[in-house]
Amino acid sequence: MRVAVVAEYYPRGDDPVLGIWAHRQALAARDAGAEVAVFVLERIAGRSGGKLRLARGADARRIDGLEVRYVRYLSPPRPWSYAQWGSFAAAQLARALRRAGPFDLIHAHNAVPAGDAALRAGAGTPVVISVHGGDVFWTVSRVPRGARTVAKALAGARVVLANSAGVEQLARTHGARATRVVHLGTDLPASVERSRQPLIATVAHLVARKRHSEVMRALAEIPQVRYLIVGDGPERAPLERLATELGISERVELAGQLPHEHALARARTAWAFVMPSVDEAFGVAYIEAMAAGVPAIGCAGEPGPEEIAAAGGGIVLVPPGERAALVDSIRELVTNAERRDALGRAARETVERSFTWPECGRQTVAAYEEALR
Repeated sequence: MRVAVVAEYYPRGDDPVLGIWAHRQALAARDAGAEVAVFVLERIAGRSGGKLRLARGADARRIDGLEVRYVRYLSPPRPWSYAQWGSFAAAQLARALRRAGPFDLIHAHNAVPAGDAALRAGAGTPVVISVHGGDVFWTVSRVPRGARTVAKALAGARVVLANSAGVEQLARTHGARATRVVHLGTDLPASVERSRQPLIATVAHLVARKRHSEVMRALAEIPQVRYLIVGDGPERAPLERLATELGISERVELAGQLPHEHALARARTAWAFVMPSVDEAFGVAYIEAMAAGVPAIGCAGEPGPEEIAAAGGGIVLVPPGERAALVDSIRELVTNAERRDALGRAARETVERSFTWPECGRQTVAAYEEALR
């Protein structure tokens, strides 16, 4: 079957980490038997001489053997128009699909804008939409007219893929009719060398919901432990100030955004992966660490961490906002080698059993076949 993958977030030359999960799922589907082409929605980037201009970049390139085409479109500013971006992208996407087609199916990542654009542009081609969390946690409640656009897109999809059972339920609440849980995956490294000194790590965009600040405050109560933070974002300066205020600057490394493989390599040297984030639909970063035998700490009650915990051992869930519980969990993992090693072995077994890319590919293609039936 020929599948067109449509995504807003996808690795680019200036940001090879952006939407890496969408790329890896496309590769997994290809390896599981689908013929895949990718269409990246690329919105206007700025102005030139007072006139609007489109982002300049390659019209198409090959990434890991996949043909990736960039569909440029104009739209009004984000704050008040994001829910309508799919309607602005649809005409350009339709032309790109016609030139490269025909396709048996379109797989859009997120209802807004990709799913909305795909349904408008597909000329009746069956559409599958993946919900990764943003649609149901953010767009439906915080974007003008977002709830209406999300509901229409999810209702129009043959099958909606959710990255966890909790997100699947939210997708049904917001309009999806046929749903299926398909977990994203990771690779299983052959071997990893751990840090010689106690080290905890987080790999995530620096935004408030990831709760890096809570980990820092816990770290202030646990001496001789270092904290590696991989990622960048608007919370960087506040986090730097907090580290200074807490007197832990010499133990905190804000490494910035790193290439994906480099980020994995560094995080996998840690003794524990710690991310007590909220609105966590799944959390690929947990399983990427766990695949290397690094035990993880997440937040209880969040769809992703709860689902990973239900699949097996290797992740510890702490109540949201309870610093004492977070401190105790981190302290146990960095001081109790026997407990740490046991959880690390369980973590790798959980990933090997439930969260690999080949399994994701098989499940994704099965969803495509269901949609076509």
